[in-house]
Amino acid sequence: MTMAARNMASHTISLKGLSVTMAGLVLLGAQWGDEGKGKITDYLAEQATTIVRYQGGNNAGHTVVVGDEEFKLRLIPSGILYGGKTCVIGNGVVVDPKVMLNEIAYLQSKGVDTSNLRVSQRAHVIMPYHIAIDMLEEAAKGDNKIGTTKNGIGPCYMDKYARVGIRIADLMDKEVFAERLRTVLEAKNNMIVKLYGGQPFDFDEVFNQYCQYADQLRQYVADTSVLVSEALQNGENVVFEGAQGTLLDIDHGTYPYVTSSNPIASYACVGVGVGPTNIKNVLGIIKAYTTRVGEGPFPTELFDETGAALQRIGHEFGTVTGRTRRCGWIDMVMINYAIRLSGINEFALMKLDVLDTLETVKICTHYECNGEKVVHFPTSLKTLAECKPVYEELPGWMTDTTGCTSFDQLPENAKRYVNRIEELTGVPVKIVAVGPRRDQTIIRGDLFA
Repeated sequence: MTMAARNMASHTISLKGLSVTMAGLVLLGAQWGDEGKGKITDYLAEQATTIVRYQGGNNAGHTVVVGDEEFKLRLIPSGILYGGKTCVIGNGVVVDPKVMLNEIAYLQSKGVDTSNLRVSQRAHVIMPYHIAIDMLEEAAKGDNKIGTTKNGIGPCYMDKYARVGIRIADLMDKEVFAERLRTVLEAKNNMIVKLYGGQPFDFDEVFNQYCQYADQLRQYVADTSVLVSEALQNGENVVFEGAQGTLLDIDHGTYPYVTSSNPIASYACVGVGVGPTNIKNVLGIIKAYTTRVGEGPFPTELFDETGAALQRIGHEFGTVTGRTRRCGWIDMVMINYAIRLSGINEFALMKLDVLDTLETVKICTHYECNGEKVVHFPTSLKTLAECKPVYEELPGWMTDTTGCTSFDQLPENAKRYVNRIEELTGVPVKIVAVGPRRDQTIIRGDLFA
């Protein structure tokens, strides 16, 4: 066992007289998503046996670079790129069968083994009417649009909580599937036609298509709560992978410009079906700057050449949508909010190299609003839009960091920047990424100690 693996396996309980080491780690984005979670999941997967997605759907694009080859995934955990790892899509995820099958085919075409992929019986299925409603609703909102990926994620979650959804388990049983589809499709068609002027869906076409999907997916379906619980009880290292980011959380994000699920750490237990005592560490993923896709206020957003440079150098274009990401300076009000919500005890700092050419770098330490100092992230979007960032300016390092393999090799000003983030958050930065490849990852000290 490697030192990192030993450090991960640090939470021990007694189970019927047997000493069992619990090794659950939650990995989540601490900003507005697109922080680089895929790379860190991929990196940690080498030390884990099981990697689990716990919320979201195929709106969660992640890119992993292995050697000179780039992999772009939307639904399947990036740990799939390691052979012999169990990769789980938990019950908290909503699943588009077509997307899942396409990703499986894509990975197999690149020589990736997908035999250890599992999807929860309890995960809800994205149906074609969900996608249609998502697109029609977003178009109807006009200037008030949310900026959804239009993949049917929100409408699927709505049906889940309205108790009219279709689960993977339902899809596996033709009789049950037919009954549930017949019950809901008439209502959905009425909505699509009468409210939005769209085209209705034919029952037989949808039923037959999804039965084909079911046959193709059957080998991957399992009671994943049992699978993950057994891995934890056996003392194996399990990584719980959150999608999107903290500020897109349906309860705690910049509502209504949020996703339709809960990326925060506590939902990992709900979205997988394990108890909270299984979670030992929470690793927050942050960029060395801030990005956002879609609508909503963004206090540190840059509209000048620096913002354009961050977009260009950082290749800030959405994996799923292709949309240009809005860019700004790193925001400590936001990050400290994420720490509070998820109990983040360690950070991975991504894309430090994107700042390599800047003469100065800035850190937002707090906001000002109507003459008052603001240190806690506002609930009101009106208030957030009125907040002005207050910056601390540090000298840039004007040095290429992409070849650095240790923290000591970083330029002094780059180290100062990282250390200042630690000082302002009280959380150690254990990982520093200086490029997209696996080998462009600096580990500071013992992981998960």
